[in-house]
Amino acid sequence: EDGSVLIFTQYVTMARLLSAHLASRAVPSQLLHGGTPVAERERMVDRFQSGEIPVFLLSLKAAGTGLNLTRAAHVVHYDRWWNPAVEEQATDRAYRIGQTQPVQVHRLVAEGTVEDRIGELLESKRALADAVLGTGETALTELSDRDLADLVSLRRHA
Repeated sequence: EDGSVLIFTQYVTMARLLSAHLASRAVPSQLLHGGTPVAERERMVDRFQSGEIPVFLLSLKAAGTGLNLTRAAHVVHYDRWWNPAVEEQATDRAYRIGQTQPVQVHRLVAEGTVEDRIGELLESKRALADAVLGTGETALTELSDRDLADLVSLRRHA
């Protein structure tokens, strides 16, 4: 499909697996993670923004803030983080000054998995934040002990 893609994951190992899969299909990609030197990060951003590299794999924590990646037409959250603000900040890498196209956001979730439970918790946290704050802000991002217990107890679907 046309358009450049940002793929966010929490796990460098997963990003490396995705990179190898893309390489096996002759799709150029690059990976930015916490160990990437600042000068190399800048070169990587330039290569992505110029269209030289169409797929940019990013560690959610290392690349969630401070980057301007307006070439992206798609943002993929490969795995979920239970702080909705972290995901929103990552998505915002594509929604910057200079963005001239619509951006599609994709979240990969299989039913009955931890990511499915994380998605449910994120939605309830967003609804609670909207009800309390009335502005859509997601300031309520800490999980309670009960939330954590619910998160790791997978449910069986009939």
